[in-house]
Amino acid sequence: MLLRTVVRVSSGTRLLPFLAGFIVIALSDNLSEWVTPRYWLSATGTASLALSFVGPACAGAGAWEGSRLRRARISDQNAVRSPLAIAFPFLLPVFVMGVVGMTAALLVSAAAADVGLGMPNPGILAVEAVLLAANTLVGFVLGRLWAPIVAVPVTLIASFVANAYPVSWSILWIRHLVGGGLQDCCMLDQSLDVWALVSAGAFGTGVCLSATVLIQYRKAAPAVVTAAALLVGGFAGGAASAHGMGADPVTSRPTGDLVCDHGRPRICLWPEMDQRADMVRTESRKAVARLRQAGLAVPATLTMADRPGPDETKLVIGPGISALGVPTGVAAGLLPQSPACADSGEPYPAADAYGPVGAWLSLTAGASPRTLTNRVAPPELALAQHVLKQSRQAQLDWYERNTRAMRSCDVRPHLGMDGSHG
Repeated sequence: MLLRTVVRVSSGTRLLPFLAGFIVIALSDNLSEWVTPRYWLSATGTASLALSFVGPACAGAGAWEGSRLRRARISDQNAVRSPLAIAFPFLLPVFVMGVVGMTAALLVSAAAADVGLGMPNPGILAVEAVLLAANTLVGFVLGRLWAPIVAVPVTLIASFVANAYPVSWSILWIRHLVGGGLQDCCMLDQSLDVWALVSAGAFGTGVCLSATVLIQYRKAAPAVVTAAALLVGGFAGGAASAHGMGADPVTSRPTGDLVCDHGRPRICLWPEMDQRADMVRTESRKAVARLRQAGLAVPATLTMADRPGPDETKLVIGPGISALGVPTGVAAGLLPQSPACADSGEPYPAADAYGPVGAWLSLTAGASPRTLTNRVAPPELALAQHVLKQSRQAQLDWYERNTRAMRSCDVRPHLGMDGSHG
């Protein structure tokens, strides 16, 4: 059969408009809502959300194509070409359908992120291609075994469960086998953990090789054993690669990507901040001047790095920051990190201090009370404004007293100006 004929009658060709429409219309909000502005890595990772739908589409279409060959009894004839050579033209349009579907998802997320010049993350694209091929090949194998009325719906449901549900399971490493964690990558100060790609790539490759052996040699006992061994090997390799990984496959972004100036204080921003860099540096230095005038010590460097180094403090801002929000971003970096007891769920009495102390720092740095209304509760904002009316030394004593409690697991804060807790 001519390739153009195969493409014309392929289920992949017929499904493509519906799949693309579903992604652009039904998934548009999901692909746009959480993407990090101007960050290509985040746009690529967010687009992988569509795998939960594109993968099953490829599996179902692959099962249909396998059932077509089963009904035609091609394997009962003395074919000149190998079973793989026969299957390839039928599966190519299905795989291309999947690639086009994922491309549509990437275009939606990239448009929402308003990314500039650059390119998608090639590692994520490669993993997506492997997983699409795995879904397509497994669908074809099942289609060769069962009638289409059974193969297509069973394959669709099984593929959707395998692609979509692991993200919700408490066993975290399983989600990485199917690329389930990629959609949460990444904030500006984060980079992708390469082991997440290795995990999904190893498992997807094992599935592809296993299905390929079954397509070529069908039910021969050595082929079944080999296919099972390849599947187990891919699963084991993927599981080992993802062992110990958290829910989100991210690491701290290399600080070498930062763009730092030589002003005082020194300010280091990610390249994605270029459009707002001048404004951020100007407003940050104004905020630092106000904080130092109030008697607070501010480190010599403000950085957007995930983990600031010695004599550095984190500048907590994002690509969409406005001039009104910069003082709060500067102030947030001066809040103490919560101790281990708070992260492990133990009692942490100083948790009540974060709202009032953070509001006081922001107001001292020059933030407008109106910008804080959605960040802190009204009583906390009112308390911070009351503290601002006191003498400079009284404010510093209040700040030092409460930040000391915030660094401890067993010291209660004293938020009232009279030394009381309330």
